[in-house]
Amino acid sequence: MSITQQYLLDAYRARSHGEPAPGTYDWQVARELRDRRRFRAVVAERPAHGRTREALGRWLHGWGPRPGR
Repeated sequence: MSITQQYLLDAYRARSHGEPAPGTYDWQVARELRDRRRFRAVVAERPAHGRTREALGRWLHGWGPRPGR
C-alpha cells in the first residue's frame, strides 16, 4: 500500500467516525512547539529568536575572523 493510499484510507475512516482528517492540526502543533521554545528561551534569559541562524553562521564561518580579511 502506498503512502497516498494509506492517507486516503485514514481520511475515510476518520470521516466515517466523525473525526478530523489526519494532519489537520499539524501546523498548530508546530506553532505551539515554536512558542514553547521561545518562551523557555526568555525564561532562561537567552535571546528568543535568531539563535539558529546565528549558530549556523558561527558553524559555517568559524568563531573568529576569516584568514585573509
